[in-house]
Amino acid sequence: MSIETRELHPGLAAEASRADLSAPLTEAAIAAIQTAIDAFPVLVFRGQHLTDQQLHDFAARFGPLEIGRSAARPGRRRLAIPQIGDISNLDEDNRVRALDDRRRLDSLGNRLWHTDASYMPVPVVLGLLHAVALPPPGPFGNGETEFADMRAAYDALPPDTRQAIDPLIAEHDVFWSRAQIGFTDFPAGEREQYPPSRQRLVRRHPATGRKSLYLSAHASHIAGWPVADGRLLLLDLTAHATQTRFVYRHTWRRGDLVIWDNRWTMHRGRPHDESQPRDLRRATTLDTRPSLEEPP
Repeated sequence: MSIETRELHPGLAAEASRADLSAPLTEAAIAAIQTAIDAFPVLVFRGQHLTDQQLHDFAARFGPLEIGRSAARPGRRRLAIPQIGDISNLDEDNRVRALDDRRRLDSLGNRLWHTDASYMPVPVVLGLLHAVALPPPGPFGNGETEFADMRAAYDALPPDTRQAIDPLIAEHDVFWSRAQIGFTDFPAGEREQYPPSRQRLVRRHPATGRKSLYLSAHASHIAGWPVADGRLLLLDLTAHATQTRFVYRHTWRRGDLVIWDNRWTMHRGRPHDESQPRDLRRATTLDTRPSLEEPP
């Protein structure tokens, strides 16, 4: 299978040629998709109607799959496969969650600019998000997902700034990011299960050698700096990286499958009509080593 792409945002996002990703794919086809992702770290496939098992099997061709925080908790889940993340506003009985539902409030952290699971010692690589059901447009938005190009943002920094930040290490903490929106009601033991992790502030693409900022709402401070100074630097870099010129906004259609590389992008969800069901399902591939073990 060859992959043809139509650029949606320069160097960042592209729509891939029509393909049935529910069918078994050859190694050459998977390699072609990976090559396309290396060129465009946000890749959109339209018209995909995948079961959770098909999404799992397709995603697993790119690496081992993460079991996220929500799926790792005990108790009932709406979705049967733990490696499929439930990115919806639905409870275990397929009812729309109340606005004060604890899991809904936790998930609102996804509206901050972030990189998935950067708080883990070994972070994640690809996110694959599949649109199963979408609400009608609401007064505050239609649930779009925005992606920021962290490679282009790094390239646009002044040379002296790039040199100064290249060796820096940031500490990432999921509880810091949730506290920013006022959510602190975590299950007992979860803080101990997910302690902070340190990550490089600048990462290098293993295939192209191109450098990229590695930012996230989870990034709480810079190791070795006074906390206040580190947080101000992270705020400044995030404001720089999320300028309109670096951002692609994806307007969802039912059947969309969007694949993005968390190493070279940040993303955030936008508001939608929460009185109506919204059902997206995600698979995420794990990296093979901590970012601190990568060559600078």
